[in-house]
Amino acid sequence: MAKLSMEFSFFQTLFFLFCRVVFRQSKNHKSLHRNVSNIHANEGKYHKYPSFVHRSNLSNQTLVFSVEEALLKSSSLFPYFMLVAFEAGGLLRAFILFVLYPILCLVSEEMGLKIMVLVCFFGIKKKSFRVGSAVLPKFFLEDVGLEPFEMLKKGGKKVAVSKIPQVMIESFLKDYLEIDFVVGRELKEFCGYFLGVMEEKKRSKAALDEIIGSESMGFDVIGISGLKKSLDYHFFSHCKEIYQVRKADKRNWRHVPRQEYSKPLIFHDGRLALRPTLVASLTMFVWFPFGLALSILRAVVGLMLPYKISIPLLAYSGLHLFLSTPESSLHPLSLPNSKKQNPKGRLYVCNHRTLLDPVYLSFALQKDLTAVTYSLSRISELLAPIKTVRLARDRDQDGKMMEKMLNLGDLVVCPEGTTCREPYLLRFSPLFSEMSDDIVPVAMDSNVSLFYGTTASGLKCLDPLFFLMNPRPIYTVQILDGVSGLYTCHDGQRSRFKVANQVQNEIGKALGFECTKLTRRDKYLIMAGNEGIISQT
Repeated sequence: MAKLSMEFSFFQTLFFLFCRVVFRQSKNHKSLHRNVSNIHANEGKYHKYPSFVHRSNLSNQTLVFSVEEALLKSSSLFPYFMLVAFEAGGLLRAFILFVLYPILCLVSEEMGLKIMVLVCFFGIKKKSFRVGSAVLPKFFLEDVGLEPFEMLKKGGKKVAVSKIPQVMIESFLKDYLEIDFVVGRELKEFCGYFLGVMEEKKRSKAALDEIIGSESMGFDVIGISGLKKSLDYHFFSHCKEIYQVRKADKRNWRHVPRQEYSKPLIFHDGRLALRPTLVASLTMFVWFPFGLALSILRAVVGLMLPYKISIPLLAYSGLHLFLSTPESSLHPLSLPNSKKQNPKGRLYVCNHRTLLDPVYLSFALQKDLTAVTYSLSRISELLAPIKTVRLARDRDQDGKMMEKMLNLGDLVVCPEGTTCREPYLLRFSPLFSEMSDDIVPVAMDSNVSLFYGTTASGLKCLDPLFFLMNPRPIYTVQILDGVSGLYTCHDGQRSRFKVANQVQNEIGKALGFECTKLTRRDKYLIMAGNEGIISQT
């Protein structure tokens, strides 16, 4: 009898839950019916997105658009929060976010967003948070659709509306897309630290009301949003017309070419070289312990064994080195400078991709070289397989040190003073042009798949380790024709700046990179908020 009563109670509970679900669905259907009815009642207001492409008279319009629904090709925000978790919070925080992914799929969109914000931002210091300006713009730009990008350039005032924290998108939208106003979710903070909690949407709506009320005088307001969001998104209540983007429309969007960016993407920071989607994140976490062991093994082989043994072993481990030497410079490189009374070593001038540039050049030539550095960490100096000499950033003192090292043998210098990941060359410091008449430009390039081997705001001593953690890191070394320096030139017809620019241009041509006048100081002020000087202690 007790068993029968328990079974009856179970089915009674099941029936109650079933009725509750059906009741909710009927309410949703009624709500949806009301929304659809509203759309039919305002047929002149809602339009399909493809008709917006043919609009040309947009210069006197205010465009209000949803960042997630009307600008980005991808419909998932998980990769961007994974970048925040990994770059701002570390590997453990990123792993926690990855483990919570199944829960994010089960809960509502708003609840999933709140969970990701809590995991990624809780306890992060607001003042030191630079992921939004240094890391995320690169990945956002790679996800922007070319079609909406071109349409936005035709508009007058542009207002971006987003459901994610404003600190994640503001720099990307204002600096690289020239958006006038950004309305995102604000994060609560306490004593300068994020609490991982977003402000209510009412504040964002009030901010948008204020922007449109003050900026759209005499302008028609046009909204661009997703088909789903146009039904219930209150931000578009000011719009005279709303264009709805379907998923089929987004699938046909093309990526924005790099040369079309409103501002060139020259600097970006962060360790992750891949877009951390769910599958890519799984690959990264599975590979990480193996990659760490492999990088240590590679470092030991490179440090302990001679070139003839270490080079084949490193190649077998997945490290690839490609050397290119023009015939015109092949023989002069192998001949000693014996005609001079005081023979000096050759001065190799490289562009700077990673801290391993001089090491790879040494392996490519299979000879011991000396590298000059500006602010290398002490740990990197101790573990370097070649000799390193620290400069003091004093012209006279550094010149004497470089001349002393050249009298002892071949010297490697990277006159950019810092690394650059993108296809650009920073301004070359001209000091090297006065040190030798035997200047050999060397064009360096690297390719990684998982982790970048450079950082502006992280621990620089880990840069080589992260580079060696990649499954198959690739280095290309091109030794170019020699350039005459100013060491014995006293007629004043050539300047040290012309020589430096000549070397920069030759390397740029060989790599297909664009030469710039930006400096090391510019990079670190943008990426890290400092001048990039590491203490010698």
